[in-house]
Amino acid sequence: MTTATRTGMLVGAVLALTWMILGFWAFLFVGLAMLVGALVGRVIDGRLDLTSLIGAFQGKRSSS
Repeated sequence: MTTATRTGMLVGAVLALTWMILGFWAFLFVGLAMLVGALVGRVIDGRLDLTSLIGAFQGKRSSS
């Protein structure tokens, strides 16, 4: 079973290897792709509500 610590170590290792092998811009691209993938995964799992997130960026307040 994976823990948050193991997952964090794996992400850090992937990013570090990307930076060392492919350079800084590839590192940024891989990090951004991981972030987008995590957000999509949370939306699919139902742990992130896009309507409230968009409302927060637009300055709207939620009553719930």
